[in-house]
Amino acid sequence: MNNEQSKNVLKEKSYAFALRIIKAYKYLVKEHGEYVLSKQLLRCGTAIGALVREAEYAQSKADFVNKMSIALKEANETEYWVLLLQDSEYITTAISKSVLKDCRELLRLLVSSINTAKKNMNKNH
Repeated sequence: MNNEQSKNVLKEKSYAFALRIIKAYKYLVKEHGEYVLSKQLLRCGTAIGALVREAEYAQSKADFVNKMSIALKEANETEYWVLLLQDSEYITTAISKSVLKDCRELLRLLVSSINTAKKNMNKNH
């Protein structure tokens, strides 16, 4: 898979993940009346895809790496909130495992994309 294909995969998967997070937010609010943790999850879980989209039109390789690095931080934070929601019994272990699987896939894709961009930056210097 070339770099352009991996960017499209990341773009599609981060968008699908954001939709999943929105559904989780709606569920937590409607079924549990939970507004604090779910709002944190909503913010960081949807930010991943937004940052990936921002990176598409980065002003430079360094700007691209920066935006993708922020997306990586948001994905890591999303993982934290999912674990917290699981351990506080707002979501089941089965739901948590499924969401975490997708989140960790995004983490791997982001790390790979950042590492590739950094290698390409180093080749040009």
